[in-house]
Amino acid sequence: MTIVWVLIAIAIAIVGLGYIRLAPSDPTQWHVTPQGDVDRDLKFGVVRVVATGPGGLGQFDAIASASVRTTVLAGSVGEGMVTYVTRSKMMGFPDYTTAQQDGDTLRIFGRLRFGRSDLGVNKQRVERWLGQMQL
Repeated sequence: MTIVWVLIAIAIAIVGLGYIRLAPSDPTQWHVTPQGDVDRDLKFGVVRVVATGPGGLGQFDAIASASVRTTVLAGSVGEGMVTYVTRSKMMGFPDYTTAQQDGDTLRIFGRLRFGRSDLGVNKQRVERWLGQMQL
């Protein structure tokens, strides 16, 4: 009987991980304009507002697009806003980062999809990407 419960638990874990890895990302839900005029650290992510000049999004896009396990979900530099999906190495958890150029200001919103806390991963990623920019 115990072995049956172990097998059921393993099956549930496999289905759950499969859903996390394969769940579709709806651009209408995740490709949203970052809000705010000040930096904020959130339990589920981070907001950064940076004076970059008009070319900030182009620089940010080159860095984000070259990052491992990161793809563009929606938008483009030409449109003035891009949303990226970055998946964690082990479990494949998706995190979403939206960057929008507003004049000389670059607004960035990095956040998790699953769970209640990102343990600071989005803050670390966004700050690493910003640190690579020539400001």
